[in-house]
Amino acid sequence: MREYSAKQLEDAAARLYADACLRLPAWVEERLRAFGNPYIIENFETNGNIPLCQDTGLAAVYLEIGQDAHITGSIPEAVNAGIRRAVKDAYLRASIVADPLRRENTGDNTPAFLYYDLVPGDTVKITVAPRGFGCENKARIAMLAPADGLDGVKAFVLETARLAVPDACPPVMIGVGLGGNFDRAALLSKKAVLRPTPHPDPFYAALEEELFAQVKKFAIGVRINTAPTHIAGLPCAVSVGCHSLRTASEVLA
Repeated sequence: MREYSAKQLEDAAARLYADACLRLPAWVEERLRAFGNPYIIENFETNGNIPLCQDTGLAAVYLEIGQDAHITGSIPEAVNAGIRRAVKDAYLRASIVADPLRRENTGDNTPAFLYYDLVPGDTVKITVAPRGFGCENKARIAMLAPADGLDGVKAFVLETARLAVPDACPPVMIGVGLGGNFDRAALLSKKAVLRPTPHPDPFYAALEEELFAQVKKFAIGVRINTAPTHIAGLPCAVSVGCHSLRTASEVLA
């Protein structure tokens, strides 16, 4: 059993949230340069310590915790303490309301939205992916029927991508979640947005390329994640990421 302190997790959350808001991942920068919009390139080249976008987003935090790892202390408290520090130190915007209808701002962009995966080994990996709501509001899910098949999936993905373009700060990254159930498909799509590499299955890698060929006028990529599903269903979720596709990861030492 390998132990990690809550303070390690807090420090990592603070570093990663600030870093993600201020600097693009190398693979995103490479794709944006290939896309060729000079104004977008100028933005990420000259921003310095200014956030890439004024909407520094909902703090989505993905944790991959080894089954032989133990974190002392409260994981949510540690992550939220890190987010609060980053908001203060990097002058990030507070965008979270405590209640969806009464709308009182929490003032420090917490709570973070935490997702956990238990994985083999004794390491802890934390990924922070700020989600602005220009993109989040354009996410969609369809509980397709198996009879809708591949054509139904393609039609829904392309329709969602085109609906997203006016408000999601293109060029966008498109993530597709296929299978699972209602909530699993949505999470699969969000993780797909962050994946720089093609699907390892040649069938889905080819589908990614086919879809991208139809949206490359306003997109920098399409990625698909899949999961087993029920014989009576074909869940299909689509998430988008704006050209400030922000994410940062770290494995705790």
